[in-house]
Parts: sequence; structure tokens; C-alpha cells
Amino acid sequence: MSTGSDHVVSPPRRASRSRKTRETSIEIDVDLDVPGSPTVSSGLPFFDHMLEQLGKHSGFTLAVRASGDLQVDAHHTVEDVGIVLGEAVAEALGTKAGIRRFASLSLPLDEALVDVALDLSGRSYLRYDVELPPETTPLGNPPFHPQLAEEFWRAFAQSAAVTLHVSLRYGRNAHHILEASFKAVARCLRDAVKLEGGDLPSTKGVL
Repeated sequence: MSTGSDHVVSPPRRASRSRKTRETSIEIDVDLDVPGSPTVSSGLPFFDHMLEQLGKHSGFTLAVRASGDLQVDAHHTVEDVGIVLGEAVAEALGTKAGIRRFASLSLPLDEALVDVALDLSGRSYLRYDVELPPETTPLGNPPFHPQLAEEFWRAFAQSAAVTLHVSLRYGRNAHHILEASFKAVARCLRDAVKLEGGDLPSTKGVL
């Protein structure tokens, strides 16, 4: 007969990672099982807004503290945040035993509709089919060039060892398109990291 003492408690799925180069300084904390209000500071207000959407809709606790050479370009900061966030998520996932692993979603935001599918596969791959309108201009001040979203997801997928597909079905407003993509990835992460048991979801015995 089972007793309360037989209950197996999963270890905390949280991690803190940092990266410091001559171009950027990044610190990120995540907790996959504890929802919390995201705290984000990168020096790029639009990018902060996107990361806040990622934290809110993933159901994670997410804290991002980033500074970089924005006087040169936002690319270094955006890419390095993606790298460190991917490392933190990978560390927090641990062995991945019991996770749901796969998730996909179509997410609308006004006129924009974005499809996302991901696999916490242990294999890094990004397919990013998001063609922005030709008249798209940078967003926020300092400016965030919308094309940098692809660099962020590529860095994240590489360091988290995630297979990630992001496709724009249709849309005209760059803000809506990018926000829909961040929310959709967040919701897929929320589903994929859920624990459904104790087995590793792979016939290979490793992810």
C-alpha cells in the first residue's frame, strides 16, 4: 500500500547562466515550474517586450539582465541573450525524463497568424520562414531590427539543443508578427516541458 513517503519529488528545474564578453554581459535565471512576472532589461525596449511575452506565456520564471555594445549594433546583445537563455533552459531540463517533449501551435495576433512546432530533441535546428513586409522599419529606441528575431531564435535553438520551426502564415504588421511568434514559441515550450511521467520520451534512451 502506497504512503505519502512513497511520493517521488522531482528535483527543481531551474538554472542560472551568465556570459561575459568584450561585447556583452548577460545573466539569466529560469525556473520551468514556477510561474512568475518576468523581469527583463536589455537596453532594447522592444526586445524587452518580446522577452516579457516569452516569460509570461511560457509559464516560467524568467529574469534577464543584459548589457551590450548597442552603440555599435543590437545584434551582439540579441544573439548572446539567445545563447544564454538556451543554455539555461537546457540546464533546467536536466535529463528530460518525463517531459512531453513535442508541441505545436498556431497563434493569431490581429491580422497575423504564426505557426510554431518544436521538439526538445537534443538536436539543434531552426527553420524560420517569416517574411516581413518590405516597408518594415526598426522598432523601438534604441532600434530593434525585426530581422534580429531570427538570430535570437537560431542562438536559442543551438544552445538549448531544440528543433524549432517558426512560420508566418500571413500578416502585415511587423510588431504583430514578431509578438505572435514569441508568444507561440512560449506556449509550445510551456507544453513541451510538462512532466507526464518518469520515462524518457525517446526509444534511443537519451535526448
